[in-house]
Amino acid sequence: DWLREGAQPVLRVDGGMAANDYAMQFLSDIIGAPVDRPEVLETTALGAAWLAGMRAGVWPDMDEFARGWAVERQFTPQMETAPRKARYDRWKRAVSAVLGV
Repeated sequence: DWLREGAQPVLRVDGGMAANDYAMQFLSDIIGAPVDRPEVLETTALGAAWLAGMRAGVWPDMDEFARGWAVERQFTPQMETAPRKARYDRWKRAVSAVLGV
């Protein structure tokens, strides 16, 4: 879904780290794309609950459930291209060093 034809790439996040504004802004800066943080951070748990409830017939269908997802905040890239590339290149070198590649 990341590079669908004609669509602006957006990363949707969830979980505990998504609550950290600094981390989400840095992530947006490094990937050069918006990062959407939902109102409900624990969407993995919410999805599991929905699956169980849907199977039991007490929750709405998938489309109605999806309409309940809402952005609490969107982080947009603020970093210029040159510093972004330099930081990403350093990160790739660090990963290679750890993997011994």
